[in-house]
Amino acid sequence: MLQLYSYYSSAILLLNSFNIPTILLLYSYYSPAILLLFSYFVLLHRVPLIKGKSARESLEEQGLWDEYRGKFPFNPTRFDDQSLSVSSEQMTNDADLAYFGVISIGTPPQSFTVIFDTGSSNLWIPSIYCSSAACANHNKFNPGLSSTFKNAGKSLSIQYGTGSMTGFEGFDTVGGIPVKNQIFGLSQSEAPFMAHMKADGILGLAYPRLAASQATPVFDNMMTQHLVNKDMFSVYLTRNSEVGSMVTFGGVDPNHYYGQIAWIPLSSQMYWQITVDSVTVNGQIVACNGGCQAIVDTGTSNIVGPQADISSMARAVGAYSANGDNVVNCNSINNMPAMVFHIHGQAFTLPASTYVRQSTYYGCRTGLQSSNSDLWILGDIFIRQYYSIFSRAQNMVGLALAR
Repeated sequence: MLQLYSYYSSAILLLNSFNIPTILLLYSYYSPAILLLFSYFVLLHRVPLIKGKSARESLEEQGLWDEYRGKFPFNPTRFDDQSLSVSSEQMTNDADLAYFGVISIGTPPQSFTVIFDTGSSNLWIPSIYCSSAACANHNKFNPGLSSTFKNAGKSLSIQYGTGSMTGFEGFDTVGGIPVKNQIFGLSQSEAPFMAHMKADGILGLAYPRLAASQATPVFDNMMTQHLVNKDMFSVYLTRNSEVGSMVTFGGVDPNHYYGQIAWIPLSSQMYWQITVDSVTVNGQIVACNGGCQAIVDTGTSNIVGPQADISSMARAVGAYSANGDNVVNCNSINNMPAMVFHIHGQAFTLPASTYVRQSTYYGCRTGLQSSNSDLWILGDIFIRQYYSIFSRAQNMVGLALAR
């Protein structure tokens, strides 16, 4: 495709320098290639993500982090029970999430920041009917200002580890992607911890099976409405820069990874769930002995696993538990060992520089968190290191070393 672009780009430039008859003659000759090139780029939709300050970072600056985590301890509730009802969806209250993108909904468009979340399937945003404190500092959708809005006549409930979001569903146009007649949730009440979250809402990118109220996910509508070149999307997360992160709908971006893509078949088509063979440190198995299930999740910031395995990994890299975190000496990062996730016969290495986070107020901690579930979560720490491709066409996850 890049060769095609190079070969015919001169023809496109020439169109600007000739009169109308000449342009028509040239177009008749080059039109098949131009149309092919045009369709390729049009059917790739790139949504920039901003790496902002997480809720935790803001709360630490205000001296409120200890109070917050006492009230709202991290709990990846959504992954404890895979037999979800059709009327509710479960999600997590992750205060470390830092990547947000902007979408618009309605006609004329109303803009919202959302987390592009491969661990859930619904799109929801706050509405003007929400009176919770959590809605006061977020953008709110006004359906009365949109000429294309339709009420779906269904309620929506999303359960969190420490509260819930309730509201109703409607249909409207999602701009920037763009999707017509997309069902989405409008919140009427939100859990108190949401007041500290930076994003207005969530755009879920998991499978329809996970969706609350049997709502059709955004990407499914993109496929149905033939808005993508390929039935896949990919995610690139910058390590430090506030700009440059990207969700690409319809394909991959070679500028975001090195080498070959490792394709891993899904073990379940609800989350983007794969089988991990083991986790090693210094060549020794420290977790996931005999294999385990994991999801690749842009809606979780850290590596999450069963308590015994996470404790074993922490010990292996020299971390110790303090105030709910696995902390390390900031001066030891360069000497700490790498963690290696063995997946589908290949090794995916996380150097200490990728899994250790440094706080101005709380020192250095690993991005390892324990849960009561056997299902592992490979969150943003993993995705920053490995460009992640989510293929609905083949029901696979592709991983390649991120640039």
